[in-house]
Formats: sequence, structure tokens, C-alpha cells
Amino acid sequence: MGAIGPRMTRQKSLVLEIVQGTTCHPTADWVYQEARQQIPDISLGTVYRNLNALVQQGLIREMTYAGASSRYDGNVENHYHFVCENCHRVFDVFMDPPEQWARRAEEISGHEIKGHRMEFFGRCAECRKSAGM
Repeated sequence: MGAIGPRMTRQKSLVLEIVQGTTCHPTADWVYQEARQQIPDISLGTVYRNLNALVQQGLIREMTYAGASSRYDGNVENHYHFVCENCHRVFDVFMDPPEQWARRAEEISGHEIKGHRMEFFGRCAECRKSAGM
């Protein structure tokens, strides 16, 4: 009997556990540092390969920002993000999606819309508080 899907190695399982176990939307370097605590000889290349495989399998999401390292999100449910321009942390924002926007975009463009991404940016609550705002 053949394999049901891509193999879940110890390294891949650990990378998945690390990404799904945090809400900080980690970079590959952060995941690598965490993984080394349990598998000291794991390589950065192995972490990258496993992150890419998990993204391809739909188990995590890759978030890319111009000029910055990709970040990874263990929550694959539809939600939005807020990026702090001061401390560069990424936060989840859970709110109802504007479904009518996708339908309207299809009408205007003639393209088939399968999904969308929206990001908010500014200063997070902690940075605002430390700046006395």
C-alpha cells in the first residue's frame, strides 16, 4: 500500500509544532533557533525545506513583505494581519471579510477571484503606550 501523503519526518513535525505553537508569526531564523533546542544538529536549510513543504501542504502560511524576511503563520483560517511599523511585530486581526469586495473586484476586472489578503499597518498598542500616545 502506497503512502497517503508527504512523509512527516521528525524535523518537519518539529517545525510544524513550533510555527503552530506561537502567534508571533516567526521568521525561518527564529524557527531554526527554536528547533536547535530539540534537534541541535538540524540545519537552517532543513528548516527552510520543511517550512516550504508545510506551506505547499497547506498546513502553514507564508507571509511575505517587501524588503523583509518571510514570516510564517500556523493559523491557516482566513484572517488579517496588523504590522507594526515601529517594532515590526505582526498581529492577527480577526474580523468578518468584506465578501462584497471580491465580487465587485470580479465584476470590475473580469478576473476570477479565489481569495484576498489585507494587511493593516501603523503602531501597535505597546509602541503607542511607550511613546506616550
